[in-house]
Amino acid sequence: MAEADVTQPYDYVIVGAGSAGCVLANRLSKDPNVRVCIIEAGGRDNWVWFHIPVGYLFAIGNPRADWCFKTEPEPGLNGRQLSYPRGKVIGGSSAINAMIYMRGQAGDYDHWRQLGLEGWGWDDVLPLFKAHEDHFLGPNPFHAKGGEWHVEFPRVTWPLLDAVRQAAAEDGIPPIADFNTGDNTGSCYFHVNQKTGLRWSTARGFLKPVLSRPNLDLVTAGHVEKVILEDGRAAGVLVRTKDGARRIEARREVILAAGAVGSPQLLMLSGLGPAAHLAEMGIAAARDMPGVGANLQDHLQLRTVFKVTGVGTLNERYHSVFGKMGMGLDFALRRRGPLTMAPSQLGLFTKSFPDKERADLEFHVQPLSLDKFGDPLHRYPAFTMSVCNLRPASRGTLRLKSPDFAAAPAIAPAYLSAEEDQRVAAQSLRIARRIVGRPALAPFRPQETVPGLQIADADEAALRRAAGDVGTTIFHPVGTAKMGLESDPMAVVDARLRVIGVPGLRVVDASVMPTITSGNTNSPTVMIAEKGARMILEDAR
Repeated sequence: MAEADVTQPYDYVIVGAGSAGCVLANRLSKDPNVRVCIIEAGGRDNWVWFHIPVGYLFAIGNPRADWCFKTEPEPGLNGRQLSYPRGKVIGGSSAINAMIYMRGQAGDYDHWRQLGLEGWGWDDVLPLFKAHEDHFLGPNPFHAKGGEWHVEFPRVTWPLLDAVRQAAAEDGIPPIADFNTGDNTGSCYFHVNQKTGLRWSTARGFLKPVLSRPNLDLVTAGHVEKVILEDGRAAGVLVRTKDGARRIEARREVILAAGAVGSPQLLMLSGLGPAAHLAEMGIAAARDMPGVGANLQDHLQLRTVFKVTGVGTLNERYHSVFGKMGMGLDFALRRRGPLTMAPSQLGLFTKSFPDKERADLEFHVQPLSLDKFGDPLHRYPAFTMSVCNLRPASRGTLRLKSPDFAAAPAIAPAYLSAEEDQRVAAQSLRIARRIVGRPALAPFRPQETVPGLQIADADEAALRRAAGDVGTTIFHPVGTAKMGLESDPMAVVDARLRVIGVPGLRVVDASVMPTITSGNTNSPTVMIAEKGARMILEDAR
C-alpha cells in the first residue's frame, strides 16, 4: 500500500483499527466514492504470536502487543492493582484475546430496547450478527455462512473437560450445542474465532482483505491527540506519528473506535467530559458530559484451582520435552492440539440463585493452572474453573491522569463495590465446589488449592474476602461512553451512536454498551460496528 496522503480531507476518519474499527473501515470504504482513513496507534500484526492461538500467553503483558494498562488499587480486591490488557495492533484486542465467539443473551439486548434504545433488541441485532458470520453450524435460523467472521469448533479435546461437563450435568447444568441462540444456559465447548487452527482477528477478517482499495488509507503508529472541534462540530483529528503532529480532516464524520479505554480518554482530551475533572487537568470543557468515563463495567473472574490425579492436563505436557515436541508436531502437521487452544475451552452458564431471571454466572474451565498470566504452568496436574458474574451491579470510572495524550488513564473498575456482587461472588465459589464434588470427577480425586479448603462454605465473610484475593479481570471493559436517551444526563451517545450535542462525531465500540452483555464481549462489539456502519451510511443519504 502506498503512503497515505493524509493532507487531503477524508469523508470518514476512524480512530482505532481494533475489533470495531476494522469492520467500520471495511463497510464504509465499500463505496469507491467515499474516502476513508483508519488510524491505529499500534502496529501491524506481523508477529507469529498474533496468529498461533496460544500466542496470547506471549502477547498479553508484552508492550509489542498490549498497552499494558493497570488499574488503580481496588478496594474490593483488598487493595490489589490488576494488569488491564488492551490490544496494541491492528485487530486490537481481537488479536490477543480468548477468541471465544459469544453473543450474550437475548435479554441483554431486549433490556437495551427497554431503556428506550430503539433498534437494539435481540430481534434487531440477530440479523447483524449473522450478516458477517462464517459459522461452522450455519446456515440455520441463528447462524450464517460466507461472512468475514470465521467461527470454528475447537481443535483439541481433553477427557478431563468431558468429565467436568458431566459433573455440571449432574449438578443441573445441561449440555447444549450452541451458546449463541439467545439463551446460553448450559454447558458447551466454546466456539472460537479461528480458521484452520489459526487466530482470526478482525484485522484478518475485515481490514487486510480490503486494504488494496484506493479509497482506504491505514495509518499505523499514529496516536491521536484529540478530536478537532470547530464551531462545536468534529472537523478532524490531530494525530502524532514519527514525523510529528498533523491534522487529518473529516468532511462527514470522525468515528471513535478506540475501545472502552481509548475512546473516553480521547473524548476527555478533546474537551468532552465531566467539566470539573477536565478543569483539574487544565483542559477547557467544550461540552460538560458527566457520562464520559463513567459507567465502567467489567467481568471479574474468580479463579478456583483443583489438583487432580489419574488424568492428563496441559501442565505435564508443558513441562515435558517430549510433550512440547508432540504439541509442536500436532500443530505443524494437522493444525490441531494445545497450540490451537483458546485460554478456556469449556463454558458453563448457570444461575447464582434460583430467583435470578436468567443465567448470571459464566464458568471458564481450563485443563491447566498457573499463579497468574505470564507465569509458568504448575508442575502438578490441575485444572482451573474461573467464574464471573455476568451482570455486575458495580460501576467504575475512567479518568485522565494527565492532559498528555500518551499518558495512561486512571482505570478504577470498582470491582465488588456493590453488596449484591459480593453476595454473588461468595455463592459462585460455593457452586464451583459443588460441581467439582459431583461423582463424575470423583475418579480424579480433585483437591482445591485456590482459594483453599481452609475457607468454609458457611463462612460468608471469608468467601467474600477470598473473592477479593483471587479475583481478576477477564478483559471485558464496556460502558464508558454509554448509549442513552438525550434526557439521560449520563448518556454520551444516542441510539444511532452520535455523540450527543457534537455534530460529526460518533463512538462505535464497546464503550457505548449501556449494560454489559452476558458473556464475552468481542463479538457483540463486532455487531455494534456492523450496525454502526449501516447507520452512518443511512445518515449520509
